[in-house]
Amino acid sequence: MSIEDLMLTAPVIPVLVLNGSLDPASLAEVLVTAGLPVIEVTMRTSSALDAIRAMRSVEGAIVGAGTVLNERMLDEALDAGSKFIVSPGLTEPLGRAAIASGVPFLPGTANAGDIMRGLDMGLTRFKFFPAEASGGLPALNALAAPFGDVRFCPTGGIREETAAQWLAHPSVACVGGSWLVQPGETDLGSIGERARRAAKLKA
Repeated sequence: MSIEDLMLTAPVIPVLVLNGSLDPASLAEVLVTAGLPVIEVTMRTSSALDAIRAMRSVEGAIVGAGTVLNERMLDEALDAGSKFIVSPGLTEPLGRAAIASGVPFLPGTANAGDIMRGLDMGLTRFKFFPAEASGGLPALNALAAPFGDVRFCPTGGIREETAAQWLAHPSVACVGGSWLVQPGETDLGSIGERARRAAKLKA
């Protein structure tokens, strides 16, 4: 699958910071069943790589690694079985390495220079991050205007109550959903309810 295919699979990509409070495979099953099969596990915790390995065994789950900062982390994520890579920003060494690996890659951008750097590498699909802190929808509207063929996955500060507004923007293919799993949460039933509502949103 291409990064565009992944972005169009569901309107929301769950963005997970896992600390061991939830069984990763059980969580993946809940998210896939709810209609959110594309799952980003951020590499912010020591359990992230093990979580990716566990989740990728769940039928229908498309599990990738987020918060990938450099080539070493890229290699670790790929070794764990990540099907796509998300980074908070874009550097040339990481971008070139990700492209060379052939893995679907979604680098973070927050300004025109970031996007132009990505376009020079042949990339046209980006994460807009941190979405709310970077100026929200007005900022994205202004940023997207010069880049008609570019599509975004805004992530960072987006809430269940605001996701539909972001998804209505013509340059937005999907959004990153950190609201789906709260820090330390253990109630899979509540997570499943939020995930089902998210899956019904329209991009």
